[in-house]
Amino acid sequence: MNIFNAQESNVQCYAKNFPVVFSSAKGCWLNTSEGERYLDFLAGAGALNYGHNNPVLKKALMDYIDQDGLTHGLDMHSEAKATFLENLKNYILTPRGLDYKVQFTGPTGTNAVEAALKLARKVKGRQNIVAFTNGFHGVSYGALAATGNQHHRGGAGMALSGVTRLPYEGYADLDGLALFEAMLTDNSSGLDKPAAAILETVQGEGGLNVASDEWLQRLSAICKRHDILLIVDDIQAGCGRTGTFFSFEPSGIKPDMVTLSKSIGGYGLPMAVVLLKPELDKWLPGEHNGTFRGNNHAFVTAAVAIEAYWHNDEFEQHINARAAQLNVTLQKVLKQYPAVFEKIKGRGLMQGIACHDGEFAGAIGKLCFENGMIIETAGPDDEVLKFFCPLTISEAELEKGLHIFEKAVAEFAKSSMKKAS
Repeated sequence: MNIFNAQESNVQCYAKNFPVVFSSAKGCWLNTSEGERYLDFLAGAGALNYGHNNPVLKKALMDYIDQDGLTHGLDMHSEAKATFLENLKNYILTPRGLDYKVQFTGPTGTNAVEAALKLARKVKGRQNIVAFTNGFHGVSYGALAATGNQHHRGGAGMALSGVTRLPYEGYADLDGLALFEAMLTDNSSGLDKPAAAILETVQGEGGLNVASDEWLQRLSAICKRHDILLIVDDIQAGCGRTGTFFSFEPSGIKPDMVTLSKSIGGYGLPMAVVLLKPELDKWLPGEHNGTFRGNNHAFVTAAVAIEAYWHNDEFEQHINARAAQLNVTLQKVLKQYPAVFEKIKGRGLMQGIACHDGEFAGAIGKLCFENGMIIETAGPDDEVLKFFCPLTISEAELEKGLHIFEKAVAEFAKSSMKKAS
């Protein structure tokens, strides 16, 4: 551990909560060289939806490397990229009635958000972007301006401008969309007409707040009426995390742009894209670029992941079965420990449970780690315990993790009662 303390920046955060050295991983398990095993209910913050070292993806990648397949290609054509685009179109876009072009950006989610915001401003000739309370879109300057979290915003060192923030559904019991439309139609509202509105349909870092189908439909209709682009940030909620490949599918809306990263690469390899309606593709060659937008290893595993897991609805059924299994336990502890928990949040395998206090969530998470499970918190005060296991987790493995969680809750509740008395 000394090398990390001596050489690595203080900016590291997950390592402070999970102070061990990992040596290997498989499926939903993380292992240390000392022989300790941990169930992974973090899954790379959503980058490992198909688990660690998924054997199907691993074989495809190793075969490709063994054949000296192209690794780095900028934005040049490659067989690996062609296969990914074909699989994305055939298995994801066409069956859902979606017509998008694909822009490959730099390899992280914030790169995709930056490109989407930049393109929206270019196409519409307007600067302002509407974002929503508790949204998280990345920590590079443009994406950070649209992010609500004050901890992250505080690291900017400069003013963050070009964004108007509105209440997300349920925020402070306000009808943010009624406010949005009223401001758009009032010449004295002070709202500069936005180029786009950007949102997560399920807010990951913001506390697993869920936008209803009706709310999303209202937002989409407002944007259409007022010539505003709608951008769905599906970086964390996409690729099956909420039960469907895209988180917005149940609502029936068709966003103008969608940002994807994290699990789009399949294997945890860096990759990010913007899906955009063809009429929005107003880029000039090279106008937005990035050295590592051509990660062909990620194209290989992304293509195989799509074909292997999304060629029919079996994987979707598996996700929803595990989501229901998780929900049963969350409902149970919510009823059993009303002094600890407030409500269940999220959707699919992007669920969590809100504690009355962020310290409660942190203490329970620490006890989970001591008993062999990694789980993180989310929300404005880190009050939500966030269950983010790989989507490929088995019923038995999930049950084991839920048992660890229940044991931690019981231990925390017992110790809290002793302190209170």
